[in-house]
Amino acid sequence: MRRRRLQANSDETSEVNLTPMLDVVFIMLIFFIVTTSFIKESGVEIERPESSAASPRPDAQVMVALTPEGAVWVDGQPVDAHRVGAEVAELVSDDGGVVIQADRASTTGLLIEVMDRLREAGVEDIAVAATRSGS
Repeated sequence: MRRRRLQANSDETSEVNLTPMLDVVFIMLIFFIVTTSFIKESGVEIERPESSAASPRPDAQVMVALTPEGAVWVDGQPVDAHRVGAEVAELVSDDGGVVIQADRASTTGLLIEVMDRLREAGVEDIAVAATRSGS
């Protein structure tokens, strides 16, 4: 009889309380959602020019792509070069930056026009993407 009483007591105490673990998991999930920065990709494959002074830009928030045919792409959609400033200004926050991915074969005139449109729309942090060449 004594043995049954010990088994009954051990069955009652063997349950694990999962509430604290679930609280920690939800707090971590909220932390990762809040700290994640979302980057809008350009949506086009671009062959970037090479540069020995290229450096990474972790604060880039929006990517604008310029194709060799003269098309401008933002967030996977083609955009008119005259309206690129307004489109990008809606997507970028105050502390985010814009990276222009100009193809090696695209024209410099289109690059300058897109940069001017972005600055007219109030976007100040603009960079041009390049691949780092070996020294």
